Formats: sequence, C-alpha cells, structure tokens
Amino acid sequence: MKALANEIAKNLVLAGIGSLTILDDQVITEEDLGSQFFISELHVGMNRATAAVAQVRTLNPRVALTVDTESILLKPPEFYSMFDMIIATDLDLTSLSTINASCRFVNKPFYAAGSHGFYGFIFADLITHDYVIEREKSNVPTQLKPETVTRTIIATNTKKENGKHIEMVTKRELYWPINLANTSPLQPENISSRRRKMQVPPLLTCLRALWEFQNLSGRALPTHSHQDLQFFTTLATEKHKELQLPSETLKSEFLRSFLQNVGSEIAPVTAFLGGQLAQDVINVLGQREQPIQNFLLFDSENSKGPVYALHPIFPPLDEPVAA
Repeated sequence: MKALANEIAKNLVLAGIGSLTILDDQVITEEDLGSQFFISELHVGMNRATAAVAQVRTLNPRVALTVDTESILLKPPEFYSMFDMIIATDLDLTSLSTINASCRFVNKPFYAAGSHGFYGFIFADLITHDYVIEREKSNVPTQLKPETVTRTIIATNTKKENGKHIEMVTKRELYWPINLANTSPLQPENISSRRRKMQVPPLLTCLRALWEFQNLSGRALPTHSHQDLQFFTTLATEKHKELQLPSETLKSEFLRSFLQNVGSEIAPVTAFLGGQLAQDVINVLGQREQPIQNFLLFDSENSKGPVYALHPIFPPLDEPVAA
C-alpha cells in the first residue's frame, strides 16, 4: 500500500463506501516514509496494510475495513467474487494481467493505476458497464444506436425537474483487458493527421516500453547502467513506431526524465491520480457519468491528463460485419 493506494483508500473511505479490503504483502521501508501519510518511522518493518489500517479507520469509522497480508498472486479467481470493485496499484504488467483475468472470470470490474514520479496512469476494464447521464431534453429525439465502437445508447427516459424536461440517457460501454489494451493501436481519430499524432504524449510509449522491459528482463525497474538505458531506449523506439507516432515526439529529454522518475512517488501526482480514480469508482458504482475509457495518462510536468480508448481494431460502425 504505497502513496497512490493511500490516496485511493482515503478518498473512498471519506466518500462513505460500505467496506474496503486492503491487501498488501510487502513491509514498510524508510523510502516509504517520504510520501505516505498513513505511516511513520515507528512502522518501518511492519506490513504496509496492517500499519495503515488504523489511520484509515479514523477517517470514517462507519466503513468496514479488512486487512489481508497474503500475496495477491496467490489468490484464486473466486477470491474476487466477494467484491464489487477491484483496484490494483503499482504492479508490473504480468501481475496486473493476472488479476484482470481473474476479475473477468467472476465478472467484476477492475482498475489498475501506477505512479512514477511526475508521471502516472489509470486503466479501467469494467467489462460491460451501463450508466445514465441526464441532460435537458432536446427537440431532436435521441436515437438508440452506437455512438462509438465502445459506446451505445440503449435506452432513454424523461422526467420533469424545476419546470424543465430532463432526458435520462442510458449508455453501455464495452471494455477490454489490460493485456489487449497494451497491444492495441491508437484509434484512427488520434493518428488521422500529423498534428494529432504530435499531440499524443510519449508517456504512452514509455509505459509500454517499461512493461516490455519488465517482461524481458524479469526485473521491476531499469537501473541507470548504460546497458539498461540503451535497452530501454531501443524498446521505447520500437513501441513508438508501433503506435505510428513521429520519431521527433520521443525526445531524449523525455526518455531521461521518465527513467529518472520511474519507481518514485511524488505526493501531488499520487493525490491527483487517487482522486481521479476514486471519483470514477464512485460514479461507476452509482452508474452515473461517463467512466474512464480506458487509459488515462498523467504528465504533471505539462499538466496534461488525456484519455485514450485503446482496444482491438473493429470494422467501422457503418460497415457490415461478415457472417
């Protein structure tokens, strides 16, 4: 339970969710003290979840808290069936994919998030999610039809509120697991022109390169050795090409900055990510508002947090699918 998990737990508990299970099998080190507000020097050497739970409970005693100190990778898929939502933070792609697959097996929504200094991400796989948005009713009837490859309007209803006719539109979003999202291309609207390609942040490239580094090297993070730096640069260059992005947007300055930040925690960044993820979770549980679809990237140096829908390629909506 590192800084990002602290922020998510804080926001969910303050929002008054019914119960929260905190799972972490790692112990607190001195490095954890810099950005985690539920622990102190007295907790060094203790399990992270066990040490944090007392402070989490003071935020809202009405929330039922449970601590689990077993490795998440030892949990069978059935373990996840007791929860409404599963959130995994600061894990490698293999671990995230394993948890995501288990969640899909028992049909439970899944979030993943991670922070690396000035940078971070949020990923959502809600499998299939219905939600309602409210808007002032238009003179033009709302049609029940697909809006995008992932989103379809499935129902409408109306109500009168403060003398106005309000339309309640039910939409359905389709999602894909993180292992597919990680290998999926950017959508045509993101790469339809050079200007749009230039707007895609190199953070997406570097996250994919980091996960590939972890997969190939068997190590969590690259060191500052010349060999690791060269290997990571090669991986990032390949991932950038796969995304069909201009080579000039993957600058050596950004690569250097990302590698200097990887694995570190900065409180304002984890606060932003934790707030965004917790708010999305609350909206999803209440089936209100458009959820994240499906990758949010946060670059605090440039104060940008774009969301990209990364999913396998499908035929255009107006093109019939062959039987």
